[in-house]
Amino acid sequence: MSKPIAVVTGGAGFIGSHMVDLLLDRGYRVRVVDNLSGGRRDNLAHHAGNPDLECRWADIRGLEHDDAIFSGARYVFHFAGIGDIVPSIERPVEYMDVNVQGTVRVLECARHAGVAKLVYAASSSCYGLADTPTREDHPIAPQYPYALSKYQGEQAAFHWHKVYGLPVNAICIFNAYGTRVRTTGAYGAVFGVFFRQKLAGKPFTVVGDGTQRRDFIYASDVARAFLAAAETDIVGERFNVGAGDPQPVNRLVALLGGEVVYVPKRPGEPDCTHADITKIRTRLGWEPTVPFEEGVARMAARIEDWKDAPLWDPASIAVATKTWFEHLGRQG
Repeated sequence: MSKPIAVVTGGAGFIGSHMVDLLLDRGYRVRVVDNLSGGRRDNLAHHAGNPDLECRWADIRGLEHDDAIFSGARYVFHFAGIGDIVPSIERPVEYMDVNVQGTVRVLECARHAGVAKLVYAASSSCYGLADTPTREDHPIAPQYPYALSKYQGEQAAFHWHKVYGLPVNAICIFNAYGTRVRTTGAYGAVFGVFFRQKLAGKPFTVVGDGTQRRDFIYASDVARAFLAAAETDIVGERFNVGAGDPQPVNRLVALLGGEVVYVPKRPGEPDCTHADITKIRTRLGWEPTVPFEEGVARMAARIEDWKDAPLWDPASIAVATKTWFEHLGRQG
C-alpha cells in the first residue's frame, strides 16, 4: 500500500518544518514548497536522504493550478507567507500579495488536485486587542496589515470551501515558539531577541514592565493540531491553538536568567493573549503536551542556533519600531 502524500507550503520554515517532522514520523510522503525567504534548508537537514521528502524551492505566487507537486496529495498544510508587524506596515502591498494572492494560488492547486483537506495557518492577530480567553467567534479587529492579510487569506480559504467545495479547516495559532523559531533582520519574536542577547551577555530588552502575558504554544503541539484538523471528518471550521495558560514575559526572563532593560510599550499590542481551546479539545481531542518550562529548556539546549540572529538594544529597537509607533499610535 502506497504512503499518503502531504504538501507543506513553507515547509522549511519554523512551524512548517515541525509539520514535516510529524508527517514523516506518521508515515506520509511529504512535498515541501518554500522560497526560503523565511525558511532555511538547515531546518530540514536532519531528513537528508529521506526518499519520502521532496523539496521545491519556489514561490507560491508562481504556482499554476495544475502544478504536479500537488498531484495525488491527500492533504495540504498551508504555512507559506510573510510575517512581522513593522515590515507589514512599511510594505503592505507585498503582504497582501504573498499572504492573500499567494494563498489563492495554493487554494487553486489544492482544488484542481482534489485534495481531501487543506489546513490553513491562521493568526490570532486577527482578533486584535481581544477579550480573553478568546473564542473562535470573537469579533475580528486586525491592528496592522500583517494581521489583515492573514485574515483575508483565511477568508479566501473558507470562500473556496463555500463556492468550490474545497474541504478546508483553519488553525488559528496564538504565540508559537520552539526550536527553529524564525529570526530575521526585522525586530520581532521575543525568543530570538532574548536568546541572541543572552549569547552576547547583553540585557534582555523587555517591553513595558514585562507583566504582559502571552499564550505560548510549542511548535510540535501546533503541528499535531494541524494533523488533527486534516484527519478529522469536520470541515469548514476554525480552531484556536494555544496552551490556554498565558505566561508573563517576566517568567521567560526568569527561566533564562540575566539582566533586564525596559523599552516602551507599543500600541496595538494586547496586554494578554489567551486562547480558549475548548473547541479543539472537544471536537478534535487535541491537547497541548509541552509545558512552558520544558519548551524553553529545549530551546536553551540549542541556544547556539541563535548566534547569527540580530542583536537588539534599546536604541536599535527604537529605530526599528518608529514606524510602528507612528502608524499604530494614531489608532488610539
